[in-house]
Parts: sequence; C-alpha cells; structure tokens
Amino acid sequence: MTRELETTIRGDRLHLDIQGIVQGVGFRPFVYQLATALNIAGWVTNTADGVVIEIEGDRPQLEQFCQRLLAELPPHAQIDRLHRQEIPPQGQTDFLIQASESHPQRKTALILPDLATCSHCIEELFNPNNRRYRYPFINCTHCGPRYSIIETLPYDRPLTTMAGFPLCHDCQQEYDNPGDRRFHAQPNACEVCGPQLKFHPATNLPPLDAAQTLLRQGQILALKGLGGVQLLVNAQDEAAVQRLRQRKHRPSKPFAVMYPHLDVVRQDCSLSDSEAELLQSPAAPIVLLRQLLQHQQQPRLAPSVAPNNPDLGVMLPYTPLHHLLLREFAAPLIATSGNLSGEPICIDNQETLQRLGNIADGFLLHNRPIARPVDDSVVRVMAKTPVILRRARGYAPRTLSIPGLSQSVLAVGGYFKNTVAIAFDEKVFVSQHIGDLDNPASRQAFDYTLAKLSSIYDFEPEVIVCDGHPDYPSTQFAQHLAQDNQCSLIRVQHHQAHILSVMAEHGLQAPVLGIAWDGTGYGMDGTIWGGELLQIDTSPQGFQRLAHCRSFPLLGGDRAAKEPRRAALGLLWEAFGEEMFQNPALTSLPPLRAFSPSELNLVQTALRRGLNTPRSSSVGRLFDAIASLLGLQQRLSFEGEAAMALEFAARTVNTGEVYPISLSGGVWDWQEMLLGILGDRTSGESIPHIAAKFHNSLIEAIAQMLQTYHYPSLPIVLTGGCFGNQRLLEGAIARLQQMGIQPYINQQFPANDGGLSLGQIYRLCQF
Repeated sequence: MTRELETTIRGDRLHLDIQGIVQGVGFRPFVYQLATALNIAGWVTNTADGVVIEIEGDRPQLEQFCQRLLAELPPHAQIDRLHRQEIPPQGQTDFLIQASESHPQRKTALILPDLATCSHCIEELFNPNNRRYRYPFINCTHCGPRYSIIETLPYDRPLTTMAGFPLCHDCQQEYDNPGDRRFHAQPNACEVCGPQLKFHPATNLPPLDAAQTLLRQGQILALKGLGGVQLLVNAQDEAAVQRLRQRKHRPSKPFAVMYPHLDVVRQDCSLSDSEAELLQSPAAPIVLLRQLLQHQQQPRLAPSVAPNNPDLGVMLPYTPLHHLLLREFAAPLIATSGNLSGEPICIDNQETLQRLGNIADGFLLHNRPIARPVDDSVVRVMAKTPVILRRARGYAPRTLSIPGLSQSVLAVGGYFKNTVAIAFDEKVFVSQHIGDLDNPASRQAFDYTLAKLSSIYDFEPEVIVCDGHPDYPSTQFAQHLAQDNQCSLIRVQHHQAHILSVMAEHGLQAPVLGIAWDGTGYGMDGTIWGGELLQIDTSPQGFQRLAHCRSFPLLGGDRAAKEPRRAALGLLWEAFGEEMFQNPALTSLPPLRAFSPSELNLVQTALRRGLNTPRSSSVGRLFDAIASLLGLQQRLSFEGEAAMALEFAARTVNTGEVYPISLSGGVWDWQEMLLGILGDRTSGESIPHIAAKFHNSLIEAIAQMLQTYHYPSLPIVLTGGCFGNQRLLEGAIARLQQMGIQPYINQQFPANDGGLSLGQIYRLCQF
C-alpha cells in the first residue's frame, strides 16, 4: 500500500499523526525504544485514528528518528499515512508512553487480525524453567489474540475481553519494561492472573490431561479456541471420524486436519515452498493440499476424513493450547468448526454446552470471553498465487483503501458465504466469514457480526448496499434498515458485484470486462444468471451484459442446486425435449435412472407445463448437470460437491482436446458440447477424459467470448465461485496469456460470495 507523507518542517519538536496498522503490533514499544536509543524526548499514544507521536531533540536525531520509523517497523505494523508538523519545543527531557486518547470523533484505527503463536512464545511454552511453562494463553506483542478480543478502539486492555484479568506483579513489570517483549502487550497474562482452562464434565485430572485422555479413547472433544469452538477427534480413527460425521450431520464434506508439524504433513501431502510458508505464516490458515498416493500401505488418515477427495485441508497449531495438545498427541487431529452443519460456530461456554451437548463427549473450555466468532480461513495456491477461499481468522478485518470513497457505506453481501462490510474515510472494513443465511442461528450471527463491527468504529451508515435478489435475508435486512434510518438503498446485481470485488482489490476503474461464473445470481431479467460476460461501465446501471451461457430450465427451482440430477434433466429437456423420455439412449442415462417411474411422470409434467422450472444461465448448474450425466453425483450433501467430483476426475488426464462451443448473438451454446459428451460416453470413453475435455471446452468458451468482445485496452477479470476450481482457473489464465491477456483474479478476497460485500461497496466508486 502506498504511504502518503505530508510534511511541514520548522523546528526542533515534531508532531507525528500516523494511520495504518499501528495498534496491537508492538508499535508504541518500538517507538519508545527508538526514541530512547536516539536520546529523544516526547511521548506516544494510541488514538481512535491510529497513533500520535511528539518528539523533541536535536534536528539530526529527529530526522534519523523519522527515517528509522519507516524503515524498521515491527513485523506486523504498517504505516499508510504520516502527517508531520513542527510545533514549539517544550523543554521535555524524557520519553513516555501516555494513556490512550479517547475522542468523540469517528474511530479509524486499523485492527490487526489474530496472530498465530510466535516462535519465542512456543520456546517459552515448552521450557520447564520459564514461568509460563505449559501456560495455554501465552502471547506477546508479536502474537496472540487481537480481533477476537477487541470490544472497541483504541486497542487497550480495558477495551478488550481481557479487562476482567488484572495483571499480576510480574506481568505488570513486563508490561512496563521497555526492554521486554511484552512491553504494552495488551493480552499479556500468566497462570497467576490470566485465563484458565476448565474441563467438562468434571474430572480429577487436570483439564489438558483429561482432553488428551478423551482423544486417545477415540472420543470427540469440543475445544474453545481463539475465535470459537472447534471439534477435535483422532484423524486416524475411522470409527471416531464416522461418529463425528453422524453427530455433526455432515455426511461427506471434507474435514480439515491439524498436524503437529510440517514433517508429518509431508508424509501425507505434496507441499510446495509457498504452501509451507502459508501454513507457518502468522495467519496460519487452512491450506488445501494434494494428498500423496499411499502405495501398497495402510492409509495414514481415516478414509472418512476426506472421502473421494484427493485434496486435504491442512493447518498447523496456531494457539498455545493447540501446541500443547498436538505435542503430546503426536498425530493428526480433525479440527472442524464447533457447530451443527450450516450453523455458526459457538463462542460462549454455556451456549457450547447446550448446542454441542449431543456432539462432543467432553469440553475443554476457558474463561476468556470471545468478542466475536472468527472461523478458520481457507487458502489454496492457484496459478502460483495464494488465493483466499474463506477469509476469516488471520486475515479479517484487514482493510482496503479506496481513494475518493467519502460516504459512510454499509454492504450486506449475499445469501451464501455471507460477509458484511463497512466503509468510511476511504477505507473498507470487510468482516470475517459469517456463512450461509439459511437458518435463524446464521441470521443471528449476521446481526451480531454487523453490530460488533459497527460498534468498534461507532459506525452509522449513510448509504446501504445489497444484492438485487429480493428474497435474500440480507436484502430484506437492508431494506428495513434503510427505511428505519432514512438511508439511501442501492441494489447491485450479483455478478456485477463479483467483478467489482476484483476491481476493488486491484484498484481497477471502469471500463472492465469480467467473466463471472457461479451457481446462482439474480438476473436483471428475473432469470437466474451465472455464466456471464459483463462490461462494467459508468452508465446508471453500471454494466452491460455482452454474452452469457445458453440458459436451461432448473427442474424444481432451488432444489436443483442440491440435486444435480434435476439440473441434468433440465439440460436434456432444453436439448431434446420430449425425445428425452422416448429415446433409449437418453432414458438409460444416470440422471433419469436416479428418479423412480412415478417421479419421472411428475417431472415430465413439470417440464411440459413449465411448472417451477426457472431458467438459468449458470455455469455452476452446468457443472452439476454434467457430473450427473457422468454418474458422479445425483444428490449433494454440501455445496459444490458435484463440481468438485468433476474437477478431481479431470485432474488425472492431460489432454488438449475440446468439445465444440458456438457463440452467436451474445449466447455461447453448450448443445454441441453436450452431444459430444453423450457420444464419448456411448463409445466408452473414460469419465476422467470426458471431464478433462469439458473443462477445456469451458476455457475455450472464455477465449471465444474475449476474442469477440475484448478491446486491447480493457482489463479482464475472472471471478465467481466456479473459479475456485483450480483446473478451470489455471487453464483459463494460461489460455488468456497465450492471447496476450493477463487476467485479474480474486486473491485477498474470495471469488465466491464472500467477496460480494466488497464489490457492493465499490459500486459507489463507479457512478
């Protein structure tokens, strides 16, 4: 990010007003130590905007201070703006860290995400001679909780959930000692004064020992961690994993696995340098890795950890409590969100006991309150670039600067993978991942997250932005809030917002061409879009729809998103009509055989009469339909399951073959591709080979559209949930590079609906 430096110099005392990531990162201790090393007097304090410094001394020392301030920042600090002004000398002779200022003006200081335990704290954690030996809440200025404990700004202990833990004498001495690593570390604590563990149900064993015993017995542990509760179980125990699936109501969606250290990861997964770096980074996300084939030996992980999936979500311990558990257990543990499928994660002890009582066999809890739920982030390296698929712990709520955005704006995102965002003073704050808004508990989490994010900054919106779909809970919330607060309400088309999210991340201005492919998005014509080529412009609507996938009916409407067989029948009906129920070559296809005769009679009536068969141009539903036709998946237990099966099948084949795709009148037609797929299937071509050709054909559809509509000066964007598919994304990028085009993609913000709130806000910059 470019620093903005404004300077007015006239003397020997300077007032420095600094904005950026300068709270919760050891910035004030760094300033203190720098000033005292240079024999400079003055003070430093946190404010609602960032940090203010006044320094007094000889001119050369003041200049050196300013130079080193920018050059020697603490590891996680970032200066975005520094205003420097001369003021009259005051004769001060010492340097102080003053109590934080609290002003009624708007708060704008940036919050640091929660950080994984640093190497110094890990060393102390396992050092028997250290007073924090095996203390599960060890931290310092370089690591530990931040976002998950902050109630409001400025970032000081009384304004965090650590307020109820007064520092003991030893911790206070560390906090006050400029030479100590815990100098002004707000979450500083120890066994004497800090948070404590408790195991439920009551036992004579120490809490950690009770948890270890439970895990070794193959039982399920609920662990209250950094941003919420996790469910842990031995990842090598098939019976235990199956039990977790049954109780959590999660039949086949892959579980993430926490490994003790990298060497064990390498035994199970292919690991590049960039993937290893991500795992060991302060963000410590879940990283999707390729599993190694276990030739002629017993698989190290239980088969039910990631059934029918060659990838594995892997993370390393990122809290002291995790390090303690994994060091002794010395084997991989499933670490999944503490919830029932589809619900938000638990953060409160009593809530955890009630909601997870039928899932967990034991509970390892603590008494440090969690200010807000923050799930684990998920990252995948694609096209040699880390791409965030779920943005939460370790990344949220880092901000994005958008020059010229002066209004106070609230964006409420979409329906699936929801995030919310607030913006003011040219900054956007995007929340952590909230989830799908399809049940009351998730909608309560939506309300809670928005309220908490707003309260940190005393935020009140002037403009509210939402999706164009009238039935989304987020849209209805926005409508009511705008009416109650007399705010302007702006609706942004779903795929337009996807493209705008990439534009915001990369600072692109209209006009821009964007390919937006996903499962569902409300179209301007009332149909379901999802296979779009849009040109973002400065017109009142903000875009033109240049081309799209040929639409087809979705049998059963929303049910088609959960039953690929319904998408397949809609595709076949669009291509063949009544012949679908008469031609033996078609009636023997897997999706038709997935319905009973009586169901097929109802299906035929619905298709003939157009009953609950909305039309869709969705590439996501096209993936589902082809997966169904190939017999890979007829019903889903989680979103994207069929598309993943198709991607994984294609991985095993290296071919440049394609099926024909035609483009005419702004519509790219899949009919010839469908005929080719059915022909290959009849001739006995392998499913992986067909899947690979299908992916190649979609890539060629992108190339054809851009050859037709691309102007050399226009940036190209690839976005939407379909581009979470590694083969599709990397193949499209390579093909466009052959054409001399370097496309822009989502990296720091998800390409799926988790990026919509950012795109919605960026719409205001395109008027």
